Amino acid sequence: MKTYDAIIIGSGQAGTPLAKKLAKAGKKTAIIEKRVVGGTCINDGCTPTKTWVASAKAAYMARHSDKLGVHVKDFTIDMPLIKKRKDGIVSQFRDGSQKGLEDTEGVDLIFGEASFTGEKTLSIKLKAGGTQEITAELIFINVGAKTAVPDIEGLKNVDYLTSTSILELDTIPENMLIIGGSYIGMEFGQMFRRFSSKITMLETSARALPHEDEDIAEEIIKLLEAEHITFYADAKVKKISKKADGHLEAQITVGDKEHVFTYSHVLVAAGRVPQTEALNLKAAGVETDEHGHVKVNDKLETNIKGIYALGDVKGGPAFTHIAYNDYTIVYRNLIQKANLSIKDRLVPYCMFTDPPLGRVGITEAEAKKKGLKVTIAKLPMTRVARAIETGDTRGFMKAVVDTDTKKILGVAILGQEGGEIMSVLQMAMVGGITYDEIRYMVFAHPLYSESLNNLFMTLEP
Repeated sequence: MKTYDAIIIGSGQAGTPLAKKLAKAGKKTAIIEKRVVGGTCINDGCTPTKTWVASAKAAYMARHSDKLGVHVKDFTIDMPLIKKRKDGIVSQFRDGSQKGLEDTEGVDLIFGEASFTGEKTLSIKLKAGGTQEITAELIFINVGAKTAVPDIEGLKNVDYLTSTSILELDTIPENMLIIGGSYIGMEFGQMFRRFSSKITMLETSARALPHEDEDIAEEIIKLLEAEHITFYADAKVKKISKKADGHLEAQITVGDKEHVFTYSHVLVAAGRVPQTEALNLKAAGVETDEHGHVKVNDKLETNIKGIYALGDVKGGPAFTHIAYNDYTIVYRNLIQKANLSIKDRLVPYCMFTDPPLGRVGITEAEAKKKGLKVTIAKLPMTRVARAIETGDTRGFMKAVVDTDTKKILGVAILGQEGGEIMSVLQMAMVGGITYDEIRYMVFAHPLYSESLNNLFMTLEP
């Protein structure tokens, strides 16, 4: 049994920087990774998908450049090259992350799958063969999540795609069904439509994106349908089977109507579940909720003192930047003796459709549900000078403000540079800057953010 000061399970966006910081603070640290360094973000999430989003945007621009006076004829989609570029960028990020761990004195990078054998003891099934037993007073669980596979008759008998396996495609699907109208599903749906696939998306809820305001969801569906993506809400797949020609037949219920459609590919994008099964958390006494997420307090500590959970495995907002922030909170509390909490932290996020959606704070619907006295500012991108100049006026800006204090409570920017514009208002929210101040603030011309003046001018008496 080898003893460490700290053990980290998982080398994602919380685990990797935490390992290096703990080691530099003098703690002998082991970081265990069952697959490859970097976690979902680098290997199966943000990095690879955004490289493909860029390729898809280039295809869209080629098709729509005539209005800008640029005529592109007979362009082709080179999927093997698109994949090769993605693989190169992923390898660059992954290798850099791994080298950073290996070059940090005091860090042992162990490849294998860990499971608890006691409260502070772990057995690692090593990737190279054999097992290793280790222990530490501080243990950090950063194992992330994986695709949730819905219980659909016949699904397990066909070669369905997930958000991970789809990234290995080097050919373009002819006709793809996406099960789940999630943020992930929408990004992949638009991306592959631009690569020339026919796309059908299904959402089980009564409408798209139920966590967003209805006007946002409706506008996004309009954007997708403008690119000839078929979207069904209140829809479920009853059964999937493989036909003799290799195509997949899906029995689908939309509302009270039943349909049978045929597809070349099926992508499952119906949510994610924590990767806690193999950890044997019962041996450590660590509590989980009914979905398998590790329960933590406001300082990310489990019910067992000295054991923490970071990132997607603990439930809540499943974003890379949240995992990274988890690491900074735990590190500063433990090493710098801070007293930080995850309670009430502002959580921004983006959906990288084109145009993207940038969101932070509460929605209009949430404000009304809480009985808050709010005013809504809204500005179509058709009134944003930079959007007109660049030739893309899809979407709108929206802000939820406190009627009395004039402080910004929530933001949704659906438009080009939506995430960047949202981040400007996020900083205003953190700093307590009122919409009145932003309304008359001097922004450089002609930026997208400059139109925040006009957004809040809509609230002028």
